Amino acid sequence: MRGFSLLEVLLALVLLSVLLLGVYSGIRTATHGVRSGTAAVERLDQIRSTQQLLRRELAQAMVAPIDHDANGDALFFEGKADAMRFVAPLPGYLDKLGPQLLKLSLVDDHHGGKQLQLQLALLPPDGKPPRPLGKPQLLLDHVRQGRFQYRGVDAQGRVGDWQDSWPDGRLMPQLVRIELTPQGITPWPELTMPLRIDPSSGLMLQGPLLRMRAAGAR
Repeated sequence: MRGFSLLEVLLALVLLSVLLLGVYSGIRTATHGVRSGTAAVERLDQIRSTQQLLRRELAQAMVAPIDHDANGDALFFEGKADAMRFVAPLPGYLDKLGPQLLKLSLVDDHHGGKQLQLQLALLPPDGKPPRPLGKPQLLLDHVRQGRFQYRGVDAQGRVGDWQDSWPDGRLMPQLVRIELTPQGITPWPELTMPLRIDPSSGLMLQGPLLRMRAAGAR
């Protein structure tokens, strides 16, 4: 019985190596596809959950003072292109702590991008400065660019244009727009939310706030 020659053995090893290489390449491609699909789903869930949170909190924004200006007038809202502050109740068991001061901010992630963060703070009943609750929470990372914009009516009831900063903290904007450009292929759907003007928060709407609410109802 004739055995295999050295050339035949080498040829068989080459063919086996090619076969194994093809199998490994297929497995690696499939694994990469699964990881990419999982990452895309997780990214989409992160964007959806962030939008749901922002919609809920902005829709429940309360007319409650967060600070005072140089004249001693109460300020109810602070809005800049990269940060905003307002008061809103929290969902679930966190609501037992009462309304919280929320600060949304776009901060540098030190890798050429930005992060959307949420900072919560307690509003002491004795009028002392708000006390932060823990560290800022990450809502969305890997953001190339973004901005917050605001739109409302002035003390005379005139509707204004979109602005990158809210000029008068004594008034609440009627609309807030959050524009973000995430890294990758998952988009950020444009988020434009109306803010509720709720006199049931225990404050009397007077002066510019009352005029703004009346103008918004027309």
